[in-house]
Amino acid sequence: MTKDKKSNLEKETPEEEVLFTSLRASAWPEFYGQKNVKQALNIAISAAKKRKEPIEHILLYGPPGLGKTTLSHLIAKEMNVNIRVTSGPAIERAGDLASILTNLEKGDILFIDEVHRLNKIVEETLYPAMEDYALDIIIGKGPSARTLRLDLPQFTIIGATTRIGLMSAPLRDRFGVIHRLAFYEPDELSEIIRKGAIKLKTKVDKDSIAEIATRARGTPRIALKLLKRVRDYAQVHGTGEIVKGLTDKALEMLNVDSVGLDNNDVRYLKSIIEKHGGGPVGVETIASTISEDIGTIEEVIEPYLLQVGFLKKTARGRTATLAAYKHLGIELPKGLKQGKLL
Repeated sequence: MTKDKKSNLEKETPEEEVLFTSLRASAWPEFYGQKNVKQALNIAISAAKKRKEPIEHILLYGPPGLGKTTLSHLIAKEMNVNIRVTSGPAIERAGDLASILTNLEKGDILFIDEVHRLNKIVEETLYPAMEDYALDIIIGKGPSARTLRLDLPQFTIIGATTRIGLMSAPLRDRFGVIHRLAFYEPDELSEIIRKGAIKLKTKVDKDSIAEIATRARGTPRIALKLLKRVRDYAQVHGTGEIVKGLTDKALEMLNVDSVGLDNNDVRYLKSIIEKHGGGPVGVETIASTISEDIGTIEEVIEPYLLQVGFLKKTARGRTATLAAYKHLGIELPKGLKQGKLL
């Protein structure tokens, strides 16, 4: 299994992570977008409160940066309970899981990021914990080994993953509430950017907000990252106020084009068009051509290219669309006309 990787726009230093955390929605009304998911979660939260029970185990999946972690913290706040944060790779042994679960109080939430990367033994230990609120611990070795069942307080697990297909069916089926987070619309991102600018105490004009929202790849994390980068540029090359001219120059410096494609996206599309005749071509071949990890291509590069219609996935491989040719300013092959090979 490949390790999860992020594009240049998604990588963050510890200092930036702290700043990004401060820009996250801190109350339910502040969370914009994902309307259907919010409505469904609202009902689940209200019902759990009326029954005076912990909310069911929740699985949130979708591309990175769409708000899975933020939603988890907001759910904990709405339920008025504590939240413990960890990740799949961090829980290396069943004993690590037992230590975490035995320290939870009734109603508490355990948030597991990258839940698809849980160790198999840890995952199997988690099954009775999720279903029966109990841990089966093996004491001793060999013929004298015995199993001790340890009761746990009722708690909730919120799992987050970018690759739900890598989760085992038994684990996936133990989540009572499963929601997919989708890419954001530009108007939703504009509101997130506007609120972020207020928290950063930075003035920004409407045109700049719209431009950043258009180039943010439908992702709040990237929108806020671009906002911070443009703010830095405005402070160095201007008065600190973000205006359209400075925004355009800053985004050009960051190699983020008019629809949010970065160097990796352009390199990916050009490899299909210029070296493989526009496709179809297999992902393994593309990975070798651009010297990139297959996991990075499938998780980071392709989702947005599919979203904006620059890429098609077929049974025979990946194909660049007419829109991709036009956006990159590449002349169409003679045999390609109106989207059909002649």
